[in-house]
Amino acid sequence: MQTYLKRFCQTEIEEKLENFPAVTLLGPRQCGKTTLTLEIVKHLSNAVYLDLEKPSDLRKLEDPEIFFQFHKNNLICLDEIQRTPELFPVLRSIIDDRGRNKQLLILGSASRDLIKQSSESLAGRIAYIELTPFTLLEISESNHGNPVDIMELMLRGGFPRSFLAKTQKASFDWRENFIRTFLERDIPQLGFSIPARSLGRLWQMLAHVHGQIINSSRLGESMGVSHTTIRKYIDLLSQTFMVRILPPFEANIKKRLIKSPKIFIRDSGILHALLDIHSTDDLLGHPVYGASWEGFALENILSYSNGWDSTFFRTTTGVEIDLILSKGKKKIACEFKASKAPTLTKGFWAALDYLNTDEAWIIAPINEPYPIKKNVMVAPLNYFLNHIKKTNQ
Repeated sequence: MQTYLKRFCQTEIEEKLENFPAVTLLGPRQCGKTTLTLEIVKHLSNAVYLDLEKPSDLRKLEDPEIFFQFHKNNLICLDEIQRTPELFPVLRSIIDDRGRNKQLLILGSASRDLIKQSSESLAGRIAYIELTPFTLLEISESNHGNPVDIMELMLRGGFPRSFLAKTQKASFDWRENFIRTFLERDIPQLGFSIPARSLGRLWQMLAHVHGQIINSSRLGESMGVSHTTIRKYIDLLSQTFMVRILPPFEANIKKRLIKSPKIFIRDSGILHALLDIHSTDDLLGHPVYGASWEGFALENILSYSNGWDSTFFRTTTGVEIDLILSKGKKKIACEFKASKAPTLTKGFWAALDYLNTDEAWIIAPINEPYPIKKNVMVAPLNYFLNHIKKTNQ
């Protein structure tokens, strides 16, 4: 039996339940939402769990008012809520009638924006929390402080069944099956009639431009569709947590800035499956290695950066910072280098001057942090993640 790995947002979910009538846990399929929920509710005597993908559980909600009246004192957990968006208006009246917190824990595999129209009736009554696949800190904490093979985590990605697979082949096979199931089953279940082959082809093309500026027109030409269709497909992949669209930093400086966003495949293991990268040796010799490290580090950082705006900075002359975290007037710059002996360009230092950042970090696969200038550190990823966690406290 697998040992349970405590998720970083478990405490936040428990706190939100005490302060809101409903809490929605969002994240990609198979990232661990159900396992986390069952871990939370097993300590509660009054919790009822329904998996809305099971016909037997779905039938219990044929008359939801009767079901909720029967369980009026319980915490009701509804898994895969996007399957039954018609429930939301009913949930509002039920929540208001009960008039207490800790009524509903809702799980969904589509983002808040994708189900927003359905869930608007719960405005002011519901809190949203996003669960990602495993992060480096979660793996480190479950390993009792012992060193984690970061390259293994990066290669396999953070989806639990991929990371915990007994062999590399089993991990890769799981990811291939995940991609196929997502395209052939999950997308149609959300109500989209997009050909699986077309969306899969675009997804694979996005893997080849991982970490680069989106050029919808060029992608459209390659696929024989319009740039608006490409944007619609990309938006769908974003709303289902498969890709991240990182917007450009907007600043009132005397420099021409890149205005198009960058795109990343959110899970590094899915990226490598799309590119047919099976092993660490394959990855180290692949042109995507540097961009893969950037995306891997970026996703880990953004998992712990609630309340921070995330952007990238690039001028038309190539002066660039990979990630800018902004909160109020504070700015933290992050540059990602896949080398154990990272070197920095003049453009990096110029960007720091333009932005007047409070801190700058070069995140690299090294063992110990070291300063290279005042407020500029070279550091391993886990060191920076602990730093940003403390900053948020």
